[in-house]
Amino acid sequence: MPADWGRCVVTIGVFDGVHRGHAQLINAATSAAAERGIPSVLMTFDPHPAEVVRPGTHPPQLTTLTRRAELAEELGIDVFCVMPFTPELAARSPKDFAHDVLVESLHAAEVVVGANFTFGKKAAGNVEKLTELGERFGFEVQAISLFGEHAVTYSSTYIRSCVAAGDVERAAEALGRPHRVEGVVVRGDGRGRELGYPTANVAPPMYAAIPADGVYAAWFTVLGPGPVVGQVVPGESYQAAVSVGTNPTFSGRTRTVEAFVLDTTADLYGQHVAVDFVDRIRGMENFDSIDDLLTAMAGDVDTTREILASGHTAS
Repeated sequence: MPADWGRCVVTIGVFDGVHRGHAQLINAATSAAAERGIPSVLMTFDPHPAEVVRPGTHPPQLTTLTRRAELAEELGIDVFCVMPFTPELAARSPKDFAHDVLVESLHAAEVVVGANFTFGKKAAGNVEKLTELGERFGFEVQAISLFGEHAVTYSSTYIRSCVAAGDVERAAEALGRPHRVEGVVVRGDGRGRELGYPTANVAPPMYAAIPADGVYAAWFTVLGPGPVVGQVVPGESYQAAVSVGTNPTFSGRTRTVEAFVLDTTADLYGQHVAVDFVDRIRGMENFDSIDDLLTAMAGDVDTTREILASGHTAS
């Protein structure tokens, strides 16, 4: 029986995106846990701490909690733990957080964090303080610098900026996979069907990080539940040309995510789906005529096929 029996290795953070930097933390935690012969635990927070500390400042969300749990499991985490982030938790001192959460609740033998990790009331705790508290309470601390290629520090903030600019290729490079937007397919105005390009109008959850207005090549996946009428198989990815924006040619005002799924006439209404953005084809344009719009849409479909046939895969 290992000396750390009943304890675990914990990695802490919001982990929004579970990007390549987060993967470094997770790999360090799972490796340490394997060496000790104990479980690895990823502890994240909900809602985002920024929304509790400064209401109204919730950043665009790169991944849902469910998606974070799936990605963490794929990386080898044994336990995915969601800590409710409340005003009471935000008000705890670094010492109380370390003692009450890490020691009393999780029985941490080792804690793995990013080199810029902060915690406790007014973010008063840092890696140095955590290490000091670890010596006091009996857990080790491992701090990881989340540097990537080209001197870029992997961070959710950087990825959000890429997504907001429509640079989904750079976002994918930092994420290690295409940026995904999930949502339920809802009924739109039906204009796409009238034009010969029926689209799935995807309604994302609140705070979802939506790419800049434009047209994108993407992979479209039905996550379920329930059967799909048509050729689409839940869990399989299909090519899609996706329009993000207000549809200025028709004086639209509501920003939407509309996916034209290639080579299918499936009834997708009510389905929970995922759109994995691969590349931006063009910006959103206001066309002078319907014929000009249709010509551009046909070109978008051809470009989508070319991009996705070149080896880009879904998440």
